[in-house]
Amino acid sequence: MGKNQIITIVGPKGGVGKTTISANLAIALSKLGKNVIAVDLDLGASNLHTLFGLKASKFTLDDFILGKVKSLSDIIENSNINGLGLICGGDVPGIANLHYNRKVKLMQHLSKLEYDFVLLDLSAGVSFNVVDFMIIATDGILITTPEVPSLLNAYSFIKTFIFRRLGIYFTKTKQDKILELLEMAKDFTSNPHLKTMNGILEQVKAVNSDSVNAINKILAVFKPIIVINRVRSDNDLKVGEVLKNLMNQYLNINTSIILPVHEDNSVSLSIAKLKPVMIEYPLSVFSKDITKIALKLCS
Repeated sequence: MGKNQIITIVGPKGGVGKTTISANLAIALSKLGKNVIAVDLDLGASNLHTLFGLKASKFTLDDFILGKVKSLSDIIENSNINGLGLICGGDVPGIANLHYNRKVKLMQHLSKLEYDFVLLDLSAGVSFNVVDFMIIATDGILITTPEVPSLLNAYSFIKTFIFRRLGIYFTKTKQDKILELLEMAKDFTSNPHLKTMNGILEQVKAVNSDSVNAINKILAVFKPIIVINRVRSDNDLKVGEVLKNLMNQYLNINTSIILPVHEDNSVSLSIAKLKPVMIEYPLSVFSKDITKIALKLCS
């Protein structure tokens, strides 16, 4: 990978404000003097450009993936914001389901772009396509809301991410017995001893004690920023702590940063105007919260 910082932005459930946050976070970083490119990786259902008030691009990421253009530089659009470029997604059927190796190659090309930050706005949901991009990237931001279903979807995404990451590692190292354990752990109703990561580690230790260290290293480097969007009260903020406790208790993950984005009417007003909130309402509560996330990424 190159020297730029590749940030995946994911929303395990549609409608959590992922794309709105992606667009405005890109602007916030550019306002901090960073060179940023926002990439619409919601392949098959792209709309990031609309948050910037732009029409569909002549060339999209589909054209690069299909080999119609040779370089990503050929499809970078001017966002009309200083220091911020945009790569639009397309809508070619089937493009959304890339083979893992093609995802790696795409990320290698993205890492060579001469920008400080590359922000990837991914599809909503918990598909391997989304999870894989987050695995390959430098860092990840997980967007959720205070509602219980959204919280559970966020936890489900994190669990899927961890199991996919471990599966890739143990497939490469050809440890079939551990892969079987991981598969069994997905059905913890039938295998209650594998309900927690500690339970899994006990069984892994019996197979190969060195693999316990490998798993712990993978868990230790997973440090996503979790953004609780549309916070209305102090009780809403407690949702983040509930999620942290679930991650710690069942997955042995205790390194996540949780940041709030408060409910703000300026968001709906700016979307109606097809203008980014950071441009139209730079002093709004929303803009201030997004700037805090940008500062965290820069720290």
